[in-house]
Amino acid sequence: MRQIASLLLLAAASCHAAPALSDRSVAHTPAGDFKLTGRVVDNAGIVLASTKQQMTDRSEALEMETTDQLVLVTLPSLHGARIEQVGLALGRGWGVGRRNLDNGVLLLVAPNEQKVRIEVGYGLEALLSDDRAGKIVRDMLPLFRTNKPNEAMSLGENEIISVLESNKRRPQYLRKAA
Repeated sequence: MRQIASLLLLAAASCHAAPALSDRSVAHTPAGDFKLTGRVVDNAGIVLASTKQQMTDRSEALEMETTDQLVLVTLPSLHGARIEQVGLALGRGWGVGRRNLDNGVLLLVAPNEQKVRIEVGYGLEALLSDDRAGKIVRDMLPLFRTNKPNEAMSLGENEIISVLESNKRRPQYLRKAA
């Protein structure tokens, strides 16, 4: 995992991916334990049902087209933990991305701490680089600042999907060293 710079209401990239998203496991993080309940996990309660369904549909379509897995998460609190730690723990604990492809992306929002982070699996780092992830977060910030979380999250998801769909050549399976 690569460590990325964080800003206030920011972040950039780096996530680990493993088994299929359908495993629905519990992730143990410094901010608490969280269950993967779907492609949009809104523990902070900031996403409208209609927006959640649209984001779920787009995430499913992305996976069908590319095999990449995208999960959007809101948390009511980080409980003093760093967003980087929580994001990595969620991505790893839930196994976002396909095993041996490491092609998961997690968009994490902690509205009460005003933090946003995009965690990206190693298999997608060349495509969704730190710079691109940082730009996506910066694009989202004005919408969060004007109390438009649904629009901010939709924008972030759309930009992530656009980047991932921009290159139809999918990552190759990672080989373990002998």
